Amino acid sequence: MMTKQIIYAIGLGPGASDLLTPRAAAIIAKCDVIAGYNTYLKQFPELFVGKRIIGNGMRGEIERCNLALTEAQKGKTVGVISSGDAGIYAMAGLLLELITAEAMELEVVSVPGVTAASAAACILGAPLMNDFAVISLSDLLTPKNVILKRLKAVASGDMVCALYNPSSTRRKALIKEAVKIFTQAQGEDCYCGIVKDASRPSETSNICKLKDFPFETINMTTIVIIGNSHTVLNNGKLYTTRGYIEKYGK
Repeated sequence: MMTKQIIYAIGLGPGASDLLTPRAAAIIAKCDVIAGYNTYLKQFPELFVGKRIIGNGMRGEIERCNLALTEAQKGKTVGVISSGDAGIYAMAGLLLELITAEAMELEVVSVPGVTAASAAACILGAPLMNDFAVISLSDLLTPKNVILKRLKAVASGDMVCALYNPSSTRRKALIKEAVKIFTQAQGEDCYCGIVKDASRPSETSNICKLKDFPFETINMTTIVIIGNSHTVLNNGKLYTTRGYIEKYGK
């Protein structure tokens, strides 16, 4: 059986060089071609020296991936980069879709990365200690009514929720809807954590109650983590208890 040519989907992590995994760095080093969103290509430019670069802007994902797939079909070693993890709101799934649609003889190998949600959670304390959900508030690809349905389901299930893409210059309504939904389910004193630019030089973080939510500070590079009925704030750290002490004692 003929071995399929591999194309790599590579997660760069949230932004800090020490959160780029050794596996990701090693795969990038052996690639002939790197494809990515222009902003992410600026993240670790020293890793991409001497490689052919395929870069474009927002909403250029299909074009970028198709160009990368064309290079892979020519026998080139190609890496398609994303921030965070390659399979979470990133390019691994799109590559698989395109390969399936065109019946290409290519194999996608995903290289995991540290997610924005886990990076933000570590900055805040340990709010993801029990079951949690991750929901993107971008309605570019997912209809608003579907996002609202998911928010209500998570809130009613008393789950911690990490919100990606909470707001932009044109899109501010859904974060207000989300806070309203979780306030109705958990009460206005429920804690939440807000981390902007996690692990980058411009990183900021804030912990507050839903009744004091700082809507004006939220943008696309912000991760919002909304707690549940077991999320507490002590000594400046936000964490969700899992029940260890209640069951086993101190």
